[in-house]
Amino acid sequence: MSEVKVNKISPRSGTGVQLGDSGDTVTVPSGASIALPNTSVANAALQGSGQITINGQAVALGGSVTIATETRPTFTSITPSTIENTQTTCTIAGGNFVSVPLVTAINNSTGATVVADEVSFQSASQITAKFTLPVDGTYKLYIENPDGNAVQTNAVLTVSDAPAWVTGAGSLGSFSAGSSFGTITLTATNSVSMAKVSGTFPGGMTLNSGSGSSTLTGTESGATSDTTFSFTIRATDAEGQTADRAFTVTISVGANNSGQFN
Repeated sequence: MSEVKVNKISPRSGTGVQLGDSGDTVTVPSGASIALPNTSVANAALQGSGQITINGQAVALGGSVTIATETRPTFTSITPSTIENTQTTCTIAGGNFVSVPLVTAINNSTGATVVADEVSFQSASQITAKFTLPVDGTYKLYIENPDGNAVQTNAVLTVSDAPAWVTGAGSLGSFSAGSSFGTITLTATNSVSMAKVSGTFPGGMTLNSGSGSSTLTGTESGATSDTTFSFTIRATDAEGQTADRAFTVTISVGANNSGQFN
């Protein structure tokens, strides 16, 4: 193989220089480069039809086109945002809803998807969806209009078991006036706090709220006659779900103003 070493090749006449003949191959070795002037290539010099296609619309090279914008649904809120595993109807607020969207819940930890049991269209800004989600956790929502436009939310829906009472409803016992209540324990699974929401405690009784279990303690004061006190305790979990239970406590005063017979 012959080798020619020169610093420059110039045409003998005119302005054109030809490398090889028709059918020849000119090879640029690996690691070598050819420096081309930084100029644009005319559209007419390009092979093909001289146009490209954008979203199904043909656009001439060097031309322009207006692409229609797509309207995607938006999400604002879901109510309630905390539900149990049983089927629950939720109201979803947002915008650009089209009858009837597909609504899917996506587990934020596992990625598992559950399609809503039923979706009802109220307006472009509100739909309702019935969910049955057997696995506790937090869920994203995927809302897709019939035209394929969709929105995916962050984790906006929580599935959690509500507090479940272990302590039975009804009487918590009878106590003599002025006596100690000892420690009466109230237990509800999943609860983080308890509070009296209605009724009246006997004088001197105090509710000590705790997680899982709470206690009633104190020493009775103020009773002047036999009295049954009724009250309702509400257990609340970490997600704000509640469960109420009604209880009673009876205070016995005993015989008063007794007489003596001779």
